[in-house]
Amino acid sequence: MRAPMSARCSLVVNGQTLRVSPGDTSLETALADGVIAPMQGLHSGLLLGQAAGPAGRRLRARARRAENPALAVQDAAPLIHPAKAPARALVRRVGSVEAITALGPRVMQLVVALERRMPFEPGDQVCLTIEGGRPVTLAPTLSVEGGAELNELVFHLRGECADDLEALFGVVPAPGLVVKAKGPLGNGTYRPGGGRLVLVGAETGFAGIWAIARAARYIEPAREICLITGARDPLDLYMRPALEWLRATGVTRITLAADRHRQRPPDVRPGPLTAHVPTLRTTDAVHASGCASTVGAVEVLAAAAGARFYPIPLPPGA
Repeated sequence: MRAPMSARCSLVVNGQTLRVSPGDTSLETALADGVIAPMQGLHSGLLLGQAAGPAGRRLRARARRAENPALAVQDAAPLIHPAKAPARALVRRVGSVEAITALGPRVMQLVVALERRMPFEPGDQVCLTIEGGRPVTLAPTLSVEGGAELNELVFHLRGECADDLEALFGVVPAPGLVVKAKGPLGNGTYRPGGGRLVLVGAETGFAGIWAIARAARYIEPAREICLITGARDPLDLYMRPALEWLRATGVTRITLAADRHRQRPPDVRPGPLTAHVPTLRTTDAVHASGCASTVGAVEVLAAAAGARFYPIPLPPGA
């Protein structure tokens, strides 16, 4: 005979008590009860709580809130430090695809040369449209060695060859194709200031994190940096040259992680990135870039600690 399962368990998030029923995760309960807020992602999509809808009991509770606006205001609990992008004017630039090269077995580097430099800060995003394709929002970065011309946009993308990028852009990028860029966009902009800088980059999400980390070493050389990056497969750890530069400039808190055990070097830790995020402080500035699940999980950790959180989401397939 099976032991009876407890009807509910309790936990505290952001100082508020949650009652979690069997079958629900604590994250789902916190989102549904408004203890933490979902993050607005690309094209107005929610990065957390992407399921078709909450359970029936949650729907009934939300229906009661809709009938009584006062309840909705009382129950709403946004992130302690909601990230807001600084007010900046959007600019548009025209250029062309300059080069597509391999950074690893499944990672490509796309370089776009613009007719005029686009003003943006590390951690910003731009909307890129290649001739004949659809717009895609990405974070410009540097080569893994740290180089980039003033009029260039450099991107790290998933793929074994240029043909693999067709699913992302709607067209196969090729040198000479016209490119339109619009930006800066996003909430992940690097903001110099006090507190530890915690940087989390999953897969090619390392691109935006690398731009922030390198800028911080020049602008705030005394600021503490903790960087966590990695990939599902150790073969996709293309960022090692960049990590070596950071270590040479004094960054000692660098963690590499990979989910799969195959050919995992001894300096690469097992498991997902979120398992290696240090205990966060209220004074931390946390930047996270990668797939929706990684960015959302780091957001929850930052919200629980009361840390400032700045997301750099990646579109699917980037």
